[in-house]
Amino acid sequence: MTVSAPVDVSVHRTELVDLTLDLLSVDTSNPPGDTREAVDAIEAWLEPLAVETERFAVDPAKPNLLATVPGETDRTLLFNGHLDTVPFDAEEWSYDPLGERDGDRIYGRGATDMKGAVAAMLFALRAYAESGTRPPVTLQFAFVSDEEVGGDAGLPALLDAGRLDADACVIGEPTCEAGRHSVTVADRGSIWLTLEATGEAAHGSRPVLGDNAVDRLYRAVETMRERFGARELRVSSEMTPIIEESVQYYAPTMGEATARDLFRYPSINLGVLEGGEAINTVPQTARAEVDVRLTAGVDTSDVLADVRDCVADCEGITIADVSWSVGTAEPIDSPLVEAVASTAEDVTGERVYRRSATGGGDAKRLRNEGVPTVEFALGTDTVHAVDEYTTVDALAGNAEVYARLPVAWADAGVD
Repeated sequence: MTVSAPVDVSVHRTELVDLTLDLLSVDTSNPPGDTREAVDAIEAWLEPLAVETERFAVDPAKPNLLATVPGETDRTLLFNGHLDTVPFDAEEWSYDPLGERDGDRIYGRGATDMKGAVAAMLFALRAYAESGTRPPVTLQFAFVSDEEVGGDAGLPALLDAGRLDADACVIGEPTCEAGRHSVTVADRGSIWLTLEATGEAAHGSRPVLGDNAVDRLYRAVETMRERFGARELRVSSEMTPIIEESVQYYAPTMGEATARDLFRYPSINLGVLEGGEAINTVPQTARAEVDVRLTAGVDTSDVLADVRDCVADCEGITIADVSWSVGTAEPIDSPLVEAVASTAEDVTGERVYRRSATGGGDAKRLRNEGVPTVEFALGTDTVHAVDEYTTVDALAGNAEVYARLPVAWADAGVD
């Protein structure tokens, strides 16, 4: 059944573009991640709507803004969007990284990740506030800081302080790639390792008299790849339909076999390798940082135990630091997933895949707090890229989807 918004937000395309450009004009690059001016702008935009707002900050330079629209019930749907962006080098851009329109495209750092989605959420909020239409559920909007660096001043601060009391959440992360639309319903678990190697120093002209710590470290990473890289993961049956849709989604860009292997086996990436002081010296010490990713439904602690055993077998190698997380997922047929996917398909007229992300972010934090969460936003695959952009159609489509969601989710049942 097609669900309508309380007003047709698509007729306000020019205003939506203007608001997006206003948000882009504020540099919120993180670091340093100062979002005060952006929060000021949103507060000023909301002021005529008489919407209840609250500014909450544990870091004065990184405030978070909450806005609430009371509904007919106390069931609460949370819309979450971050205001900070990754840094940019203006000299590398063909367009103004602080916002420029060229035809149907709106360029700027954060245009698609995710100030455009934030603007769309604000228009969905206004659709209810201006029309006087009371949503079937209470709507809460959280515009947060510090997401791009995984900092604690944004969403984690709101959760720790008990400022969020949601029954479900939609995060406006861009979930499109090369013209394909999706709703992200899962993320992958991670193991981040810092490995240290010790060897025996010697002159570079006589390496046989020493023991190269860099070589030891690289051999240790290769041993991990040999032992785990080809070991099929034990994934729960509940993940099977999500993996199948994920493979279909990623196959056009990486090939079906590669996409399937991404979820069938661990991915092991050597991200940092440091060691040695001079070209003519055999390194005595070395350090590496390794990123291991695991499909949701895999017991991360079991894999970590195996990794520790593997490192223990490598001479001269120790684990200096480790952090890990468990992948999370929403049931592919849950009321929230069904509401977002079906609404997006109604608005776009195209298929919306229900897939796993390859990484993890704020959705994982919320799911671990017991809040069913998905990510959805139309956009472009220019996230973090030079000349990042979104389109007018994507902005209007997001506003339409977000405005329809409260009714769709209420009709879909309880998560």
